[in-house]
Amino acid sequence: MSENDAKSENSFTGLGDLSSPEGAVKSRRRVGRGTGSGRGKTSTRGHKGQKSRSGYSRKVGFEGGQMPLQRRLPKRGFNNRFKKEFSELNVGRLGVLAEGASVDADALRAAGLIRKIAKDGVKLLGEGEVDRAIHLRVQKCSDSARRKIESAGGSVEIVVLAAKPEDKSE
Repeated sequence: MSENDAKSENSFTGLGDLSSPEGAVKSRRRVGRGTGSGRGKTSTRGHKGQKSRSGYSRKVGFEGGQMPLQRRLPKRGFNNRFKKEFSELNVGRLGVLAEGASVDADALRAAGLIRKIAKDGVKLLGEGEVDRAIHLRVQKCSDSARRKIESAGGSVEIVVLAAKPEDKSE
């Protein structure tokens, strides 16, 4: 027998020729095949009871008839799925901006007036005083904030927050 014949015996020709090594695969347990099998009669389910019946499936959180944990604990609060989240900014903090500046959410963040731009953008609130004309483009504004900015010669424009592209690196 040559060296090439030995290689061809050990190699396989296709996926259909693959097989597991000896002893790697056990045959499944066949229950209910007579008393001689050692797994006949009750078929390893014991005697009577709910778990011995066909169609039994334990429900999630079932504790054997005891009151389940999720029903024993008190329920508290309410989470509004439609809640809007804004970065809030009072007009009193706008004094660091230059006279006549035209500012949007990104410029407010760059100036350090807001830490981050929230999911729904920036809301302008009316606490404090403003002494210069500033032109703001924000997502929401209170009436008192709008009055204070317009009385100082500025303007407030309500704009939709530009959607940021999501990072889909996989």
